Formats: sequence, C-alpha cells, structure tokens
Amino acid sequence: MISKWQTNKINELCIIKSGLWAGKKPPFLKINIIRNTNFGKDGKLDDSDIANLDVEQKQFNTRKLEYGDIILEKSGGGPKQPVGRVIVFDRREGNYSFSNFTSLIRIKDPQNLDFNYLHKFLYYEYLNGTTEKIQSNSTGIRNLNLNSYKEIKVPVLAITEQKRIVKTLDETFERISKVKENTEKNLQNVKDLFESYLSTSKGTKVPLGQLVNITTGKLNANEMVDNGKYPFFTCAKEVYSINKYAFDCEAILLAGNNAVGDFNVKHYVGKFNAYQRTYVITVNNHNKVLYRYLYFQLLKSLKEFKHKSVGAGTKFLKLDMIKNLQIDLPSPSDQQAIVNGLDALSEQTSKLENNYKQKLVYLDELKQSILHQAFTGQL
Repeated sequence: MISKWQTNKINELCIIKSGLWAGKKPPFLKINIIRNTNFGKDGKLDDSDIANLDVEQKQFNTRKLEYGDIILEKSGGGPKQPVGRVIVFDRREGNYSFSNFTSLIRIKDPQNLDFNYLHKFLYYEYLNGTTEKIQSNSTGIRNLNLNSYKEIKVPVLAITEQKRIVKTLDETFERISKVKENTEKNLQNVKDLFESYLSTSKGTKVPLGQLVNITTGKLNANEMVDNGKYPFFTCAKEVYSINKYAFDCEAILLAGNNAVGDFNVKHYVGKFNAYQRTYVITVNNHNKVLYRYLYFQLLKSLKEFKHKSVGAGTKFLKLDMIKNLQIDLPSPSDQQAIVNGLDALSEQTSKLENNYKQKLVYLDELKQSILHQAFTGQL
C-alpha cells in the first residue's frame, strides 16, 4: 500500500512555475502556447489547435517547455468538470510555453522519478477527486489551490519499478482504448441508423409557418424550482420543474438558443411553462399534420438550424428561420405510418444507446480501478 512506500510531496520532487501572459515589454517572441483546450482525452496533449502568443523574451527563457514536462490545468473547468487535469509535453522540437491558466511541473531529478509515472499518478489523483477538494469557484471558473496541490504525496519507488508500472498501464490502457473506440463507433452507428430512417419521409414541401402557431415562454431560466408541479422547458436538454403553468395543450418545444448551436426539440401534452427563449409550437390544422410527425421533422432539422443560427458567444434561432423551414408533408395516413416506424426504431435505438453508454462508463471505471491498483501496490 502507498502508506508503506516512500512518499515525497510534489514540491520536494518538482519545480512548479505559473504560465505566461501576453507580453508587455519588448523584445517579444511569437511562441506556441499550450492552453486548456489542448488538454485531450486520457491526459494526452491535443495539438490540433495550438495558439501563438507574443511573449516577453525574458519570461519565455524561464518558461520554455522541455520534453517530459507536465502541464497542470490550474484554472478553468466547468460545472461538471473540475480543474486539475494534467498532460505530458512530448515534443522535442519547437518553441513552446504554457498559458497563464496552467502551470509547469518539472521533475528535479529524472534519475529518481520517471515523468510518465508521475503523470499517471497525477492523472489518477484528478480522477479520484483529490483535486476537486482543493479548488474554489471564482467568476464562473474553478481555481486550483496550488499550495495544497504541492502538498500531495507521491509514492516514489525504484525507477525500474516505476517504468514497469508505466509499461503495464500503457499496455492495459491501449486495450481499453480499442474497446472504447469500437463501442463509440457502435454508438455512432446506432445514431446514424435512426437519422437515416428519419430522412425517409417524402411529400410536398411546405413552409412550417403555414402549419403552426409559434410563440415563446415568458419566464427567466432561473425560475425553476425543485420538485415543482409542472414541467418547465428551457433551452437545456434537461426538463426542469415549476409550480405555475402558462400552457395547457399539446405542443412542440424548440430551444431558441444554445452556446454552440446544438438545439433540441421535445414533444409534450399537458400543463407546462417555458423559458422566454423557448419556442412553443402548436398545430393550426390537425387535418394536415400530426404533432408526432412534426416532432420528428423538427428533430431532423436540428443540423440545418445549427447551420443557419446566428450569434457569436451564443447561437440563436430567429422566428423567421423556423417559419420558413421547408418540411415534407405526406398524407396524414402516411405520416402515421412514418411515426409508427420511427417510434419503434427510437425505442430500439434508445436501448442500444443506453447499453453502449453504460459500457463506456464501465470502461472509465475500469481504468480508474487499474490506476488505483497501480498506486496502492496491487499491480
């Protein structure tokens, strides 16, 4: 167990430096900067979007990344993502540094501590919640308490044993990664199958505005309550609750804004309330279009809505975009047949999706369990 192994605090084993801001005093150098967006899956460096920054040469001289350095995310994160992620800098060429939202961890004695071993231990500490206990929220982001982080104790084994553990973990994680990759492909195939069937409906093209009435809710998003009597539809995928209702009908609810344009649509019958940017769509001629068919038509159109949405920080759907949407309108009997097929397929694909998602959760738990074994002397 770790308690029986030799342990040292991070600040005893490593040099830790804060990252760079944009330069203020020349001379400047244009440098590749590792940012939070470069923290990839499984603690790997994602270099698909490396930024450039003009930094002071004096500052860069003491913060140039070297092969084997570990970069720590000290600020950022989100509501469901703690800070404290770590990646290894595995480049041998080029001028790279790290942003002010990150810190450098550099091993003092590489003969005593292997950087891959340290990285995997710090990655394990992130996964098991150690870093989440030593961070605070400020202006919408999370901040890691670096002083507390430096106190984390690292089990230091013989260098040969460290390398053995790294090799075993790499081989095991590679196998897990292949299983995850196949599972994610199967999950995508299920989604593609449903979308393919979703696009099979044919009929006369009709502007949506001719078939429906469109209004919006009147409330702010924060008016939701816990365990309310009625559904409260916002632009989120989740359905919240509230104690007062403004609508009592069958309707299609379409999100009117989203941070990246990933809108969502829902079908509901009964009493409910809605956020002021949620579109409430009701059919004006029940002899022409079925609600359930309309729901699937709007579901099919979400990619088109994403493409047409406007806005920089947040993407919006304008009313005319929705009214002018061209939908296929077969006969009501054909609509019902399409709905029956889509509902049946939706149920089947949902079951498959849940199974695949549960498998992905299991694989992540398995990975954490193996890391636990590695750093408690059981591997």
